[in-house]
Amino acid sequence: MSVREMISPEEARELVLSVVEPLESEEVPLLEAVGRIAAEPVVSDIDVTAFDNSAMDGFAVRAAQLENASEDAPVELDVIAEVAAGDFFEGEIADGQCVRIMTGAAVPAAADSVVKYEIVGVVSGDGREGSRVSFTAPVKLGNNVRKAGEEAQKGQAIIGAGELITTAGVGFMASCGATTVKVHRRPTVGIIATGSELVDPTEYPTQGKIRNSNSYAMAACAQAAGAVPTVLPICKDTLEDLKAAVKDAVQKFDFVITTGGAANGDYDFIKPVVDELGDLMMTTVNMRPGKAQTFGLVDGTPVFGLPGNPSAAYCGFELLIRAALRKMQGYRTFARTSVMAHLTQDVRKKDPRRIYLRAILTKDEQGEYRVTPDRNQGSGSFGVIQRSTCLCIMPEGLESKKEGDLVECVILDISEDIVI
Repeated sequence: MSVREMISPEEARELVLSVVEPLESEEVPLLEAVGRIAAEPVVSDIDVTAFDNSAMDGFAVRAAQLENASEDAPVELDVIAEVAAGDFFEGEIADGQCVRIMTGAAVPAAADSVVKYEIVGVVSGDGREGSRVSFTAPVKLGNNVRKAGEEAQKGQAIIGAGELITTAGVGFMASCGATTVKVHRRPTVGIIATGSELVDPTEYPTQGKIRNSNSYAMAACAQAAGAVPTVLPICKDTLEDLKAAVKDAVQKFDFVITTGGAANGDYDFIKPVVDELGDLMMTTVNMRPGKAQTFGLVDGTPVFGLPGNPSAAYCGFELLIRAALRKMQGYRTFARTSVMAHLTQDVRKKDPRRIYLRAILTKDEQGEYRVTPDRNQGSGSFGVIQRSTCLCIMPEGLESKKEGDLVECVILDISEDIVI
């Protein structure tokens, strides 16, 4: 494949997506399935529920018994039994009789409807077994009865392959007897920070040194995307060191991310490393921050070289890598949710690339979105991203924007599956 240079972010994302597929399945317990994608249908082993049950506390009757009931001519019935949840009543219900029933309890076979307790009058007793109660209106056949198999039937697929398993889905599967589920495996991600100036966060940086923040930020991004990240040792700024680190990582991980050394400087080596070891596919993207984005395959493993500047690395991950990690888990939606918002200030544009401004998104009293770009748009800071909730897009070209203009904003703090 030929190397593609200065392509749009959309083209870059599609390129990365084109070389990854959902990973093989693994079987996990229910509680580990939340937020995962089912790799095959989940089938119920019973009808849910297995019996007709009452939707509320009340009295089980036959609808025909109350067809003439009215305020002027109430129908009185004797309460001959009481059915709590977990119990059942198998006897007959003769004319003039009814059964007190609780929410979730099995509806007697001799009854076909339930009248809620609050609209039934008590003639004698306390409304329980041995009492006499009155009804002042007819009841619709099947009223307040949840039918057997209403939610699921035995042998039915209750969750389809490719479906996201939610917290409610875990409860649904539990009720259907599915105690484990096959989901797509989470991709493992090896993260390599390059730079002879870097030291671990546990070290106090001496003159000329800085702490390695990129590895931990990218690991956090990978984890938030559902992947399993591993922070690898810092790699020195030499071609041989980076080559050895990448060669080792592609044998151990499903996806490899490097930060730093993605441009064309004297100590930028990720492009020649990928080109020498595998298939270099991409080197630059028409975006700011983060023009230098290197991508290719080494021994069939995707290797993505992000810039070293924190904001550039972050934007590259969120816009290009996150989608690939989601696809590897079986997700089908890849683009972050975006909305149109009114700028709260003028934005002057001096760079023809598409610019992603770190910004805060709000709603005004009229329900319209407002976006405020942070005043610090330098690419060397994670702090501004910590404060931001969206990426405010300044389109390609040199057209500046005025306060009140509508701009597209990519929301960072909600899942791609959410529609707003």
